[in-house]
Amino acid sequence: MRRRYNPYSLPPWLRTVRSVCCQLTIPFCVFQGIRTIFFPTTFDVILMAIFVLIAVALHLEWI
Repeated sequence: MRRRYNPYSLPPWLRTVRSVCCQLTIPFCVFQGIRTIFFPTTFDVILMAIFVLIAVALHLEWI
């Protein structure tokens, strides 16, 4: 049986780090998206995919 995720059970400093990361992922995704459009290298596409996955996971509270 899987335990439910409760963000309030985390220490306060970890909740702060998580909220800061949640706020910074969207600007990083936008910047990386613009960079990927102008300079589409394999590294940029992979980095963009990683940023998008992290942003989705943070906003849907999977992490």
